[in-house]
This record gives sequence, C-alpha cells and structure tokens, in this order.
Amino acid sequence: MTALGRIRPVDGAPCWVSLLAHDLRAAQGFYSDVMGWEFVASTLGRNFSVAMAHGRPVAGIGSCSPATGLSAVWTPYFAVDDADETADRVRERGATLAVGPVKLGEGRAAIAADRDGAVFGFWEGTALAWSVGQGSAPARLDLQTRHAFEAAIFYAEVFGWAEPPGGCTVDYAQNHVRVELEGRTVATLRGGGVETAADPRIRPRWIVDFRVEDSARAAAAAVDDGGESSCVPACDGPAKDAYIVRDPDGALFTVSGP
Repeated sequence: MTALGRIRPVDGAPCWVSLLAHDLRAAQGFYSDVMGWEFVASTLGRNFSVAMAHGRPVAGIGSCSPATGLSAVWTPYFAVDDADETADRVRERGATLAVGPVKLGEGRAAIAADRDGAVFGFWEGTALAWSVGQGSAPARLDLQTRHAFEAAIFYAEVFGWAEPPGGCTVDYAQNHVRVELEGRTVATLRGGGVETAADPRIRPRWIVDFRVEDSARAAAAAVDDGGESSCVPACDGPAKDAYIVRDPDGALFTVSGP
C-alpha cells in the first residue's frame, strides 16, 4: 500500500480490497478501460499497485503466477490486531488458511477461505484511509453463502464482531445479516441456494461491488476487453442498474450506478 493517508483501522472492520491477477500489466489495462482507474506504485513491491479513482485509493492489484495454483479473485481484507492469533482462530473453526501471515510492507497479511470456501483476507497494521461506502471505496461488500447465520457466527468469532467497545456490530434480519460500524453497514451476509444460481461457476464468495457513474458502459467495456458481463437479478443487486463482471482472469465483481 502507499504511504498516502494511512490510519489505524478498526479491528474486525473491512480495511481494503485487493485482486491477485495472473498478469499485472494486463489487469491494469483492463481495469483502466472498464473502471477508469489510474495506478500508482505500492510500497508492497513491484508486483503490487494501488488503483486510484479521482485521486483517491480504491483497491489494490497484485500479480501471482498461475503456477502457484491461486485463482484470480477479488478479496476483502479485515483489520486485525494480531494476525497470528486470527490465523489460529480461523484454523480452530475448521476453515482454511491459504497464505501467511506474511510480512508485507508496513504490515502483515494472510489469505483464508471460510468453511464454505469463500476467500477473505486479514491485515495487521496501518492501512490507507479507506472505508466501505465512502469516497472511492467499494459501494458494498456482500458475502454470498449457503447459511448466512452460520457464516455470521464464524466471522464474528474470528474478527470479534459484536464485542464492545467501538467495534463492528451485527444486526440479524429475516434472510441476511448486516455488519455495521458507527451506524453504517460495512458488509452484508446473504444465504440461499448458491448451487442453483444461473451461473454454475458462482460459489460461496465475497462480492465486491464498485459504484461507477455508468454501470452499463463499464459492463460493455468489460466485454470489449475480453471479459464477460451480465445483469444482476433485481432481487439480488444493490440497484436496478447493477452488473456482474468477470475479468479475463476469471475474477468476479459487480458494478452499480451511483
């Protein structure tokens, strides 16, 4: 991450989103065309860059060789006080620790998959001044999973949700769970028949939704640049003009209008 506007994020709260692509330069070209992002160097090394929108950091893109076996996937990161302790809690609850914790720049990072296979990360250290739903950060983070309430228990135990003071709180609704910080929603956990989705490649995952000025244009640009796009069903999307986009490496995200 860059040294621009660094803060100490609230433990348990989303603090960043990042993509591991198979070809960093190709990924930068795709997201520049589709999202209008510009890229600056990251303090994490030459294989990482920070995407900027209107002069503010919005996401990270790094590269990894396909030989590593890691899929290209948009991954949300959650702030933690102790990455080793968090890694232990992940393993103790039957989930998978895929990478780390490893030292990266001024902090330590790890990537894991929950018990249903949804990939997420956690970060120990200072982070960019970035918050879900504010400024250039994603409009929202959604977990699409089989059982929202079971997933909420898992993440609450790993990240200390609902543990005072000053952290994230959990609000249980009829068919989903909202994670809130200081009165605003920072993540939503939704359950349902994942296996019956129209796209059979969709499995339990964290969905990163980016707000753009013209979501239809972004979706069309994705197709022109070798990706795929489709409309989000009205009952599932953040807005009627939301689109599911798959980049050329297969990483899924959504775009929605302002």
